[in-house]
Amino acid sequence: MMQSQRIPVTVVTGFLGAGKTTLLRSLVQRRQTRRLALLINEFGEATIDGDLMRASADDLEQVRIHDFSYGLIAYGGDERFVPTMLALAARRAQIDHVLIETSGLALPTAVMESLQTPELAAHFILDATLAVVDTPLLLDNRFTQGNAERGADMAVADIFGRQLEYADVVVLNKIDALDEAQLLDAEQRVRACAPNVRFLELAGKAQLDIRLALGLRLHQPTLQAHQHTGQNTYTHVRMPGADASVLTDQGRLNGHSHSGLGAHSHGLATHKHFHEQDPGWLSFTLRSHSPQPAEKLKQAIAEAARSEPILRTKGFVRTLDGKRAQLVQGVRTRVTINADAADSASENRETDKSELVFIGYHPSRSKVAALLSALTGTHWK
Repeated sequence: MMQSQRIPVTVVTGFLGAGKTTLLRSLVQRRQTRRLALLINEFGEATIDGDLMRASADDLEQVRIHDFSYGLIAYGGDERFVPTMLALAARRAQIDHVLIETSGLALPTAVMESLQTPELAAHFILDATLAVVDTPLLLDNRFTQGNAERGADMAVADIFGRQLEYADVVVLNKIDALDEAQLLDAEQRVRACAPNVRFLELAGKAQLDIRLALGLRLHQPTLQAHQHTGQNTYTHVRMPGADASVLTDQGRLNGHSHSGLGAHSHGLATHKHFHEQDPGWLSFTLRSHSPQPAEKLKQAIAEAARSEPILRTKGFVRTLDGKRAQLVQGVRTRVTINADAADSASENRETDKSELVFIGYHPSRSKVAALLSALTGTHWK
């Protein structure tokens, strides 16, 4: 297959709760005529993010969504990623771009390595790797490498730092309540952690101009002049470097860009299975058949995050306010319950059951279930 015919792939990475799915939903809505294929990877057993993505897509013929729950795609032992990508390659005429949302506990290098294998490299080319950052988390010194003291904080700092290290573009999200000094501090922290990141962008509420996310061609080799030596002809392939032109006038776009950041090589290394690296990260799902008191449930989830190392909570619940499902999103002790976001995404779920996914570092399922049951006055198991 000719190089120009390869399907561009954007890898979207970022820690738990950074806003990856929200950013992808906004890109899907702004896709114009692009035909997209999305691979959504969730560490838990429930496919919350995939359902949300389907609800936001206005044409599921033009936006194909593939769910990957329970584990990390492209890591050792995963047998789903390559067959799915080859199936997409077989439909090349119907796909303009592939977006891969990795789990918040994954490094983008696992997918990047797979894309470079002979099996996939003939069909796909990496367009760019975007790291979506929960900026308040970035500014929290507990999660900065070298400052973390507890096991959970050190584990977060390790993954968080390495996701930034392998990114081409860092998107500073959740910035609405931050002032200019805090934004400059966040930029300095990114540069210190990942000095070779090419672009930094600001995304209030995960809104990003699609021209800053798709079609960047940051890993597109360019052919140089032929060199003739005797009977042989050599073609030099040059990867874009610090002098590469990505967008001609970034200043006119809505994003916030900084020039002068040089290119970098990723130095990819072979990945072992996730649980061989750090078996402390766990996910479990709790369910209840009782209607939930919304405010008490929010307080219970926040208290669970204070008493147990819970980093992420998400799911759909039925409340006492009515029959409509409500979307629960929790990042540590920050919890929201939103009915509007859940309407279309929960259509195929059981109407009498609430379901929440918890992800954390050595959390106790029984303790969280007992806490939710006690504080809401309903039964969770």
